[in-house]
Amino acid sequence: MRLLNLVLGTVVAAVGFWLIWGSVSPFLVLGWAFAVGLFLCVMADSISKIWAWSTLLLGIESFVWPLVLMVQLKGASDTVPEAEMGTMLSAVVLGLFSSVFWVSFAYGLFNRARKADSAPPKERPAALLGSRSTKKKKKIG
Repeated sequence: MRLLNLVLGTVVAAVGFWLIWGSVSPFLVLGWAFAVGLFLCVMADSISKIWAWSTLLLGIESFVWPLVLMVQLKGASDTVPEAEMGTMLSAVVLGLFSSVFWVSFAYGLFNRARKADSAPPKERPAALLGSRSTKKKKKIG
């Protein structure tokens, strides 16, 4: 189950990277996916941490997307046409909104993983261990 989540988290981060850079070499995207997969394999020891790191990376990618778009649209000229200004404004609004969403989602997942790691282990009920309870029932009345 952990391996499936590791692969899915890597795919999410790789698709985010591909959406940012657009027409980048597929080898660069595969390199990013390999780096993210290796990072998740080393840093995330639970499914919660895998998705916490994946959503944090997606939030960072969402924050970088408008910046990359601004650099790409500006090009060589000093002035930017009005249509491209509208595109930049939309990218900034959507990028910041999605960035805040994904980073806050990652924050919640990190908190959940931290609480699960610090919680004391639960004792298994006697019924699951295969032995009967030795406690006697009290009679009322």
